[in-house]
Amino acid sequence: MAKSLRDPKRRPTHPGAILREDVLPSLGMTQAEFAKRLGVSRLTVSELINEKRAVSPDMAMRLGRLLGNGPEIWLRMQQTLDLWELAKRRDYEKIQTLKAA
Repeated sequence: MAKSLRDPKRRPTHPGAILREDVLPSLGMTQAEFAKRLGVSRLTVSELINEKRAVSPDMAMRLGRLLGNGPEIWLRMQQTLDLWELAKRRDYEKIQTLKAA
């Protein structure tokens, strides 16, 4: 498996931050127009770009289609963030790995 260049101690970037900081400014598009093109409410886009909502598979499909980069990139970003946040929890340490038979 390839080693990631990302610092594992640093929280991964939320996909909404990418939309807020990079995508919307480069498109010169308002949240309302972006929401309309995605076929979702402005509130949905607002919650996403303010990192209060995760990228669902449905949203990933919408983003990938609209932006032309496919859903996988958006799902990978969200999955990386979700797993990083879960790894910070202590309750997984209680689970012991099974030994091969």
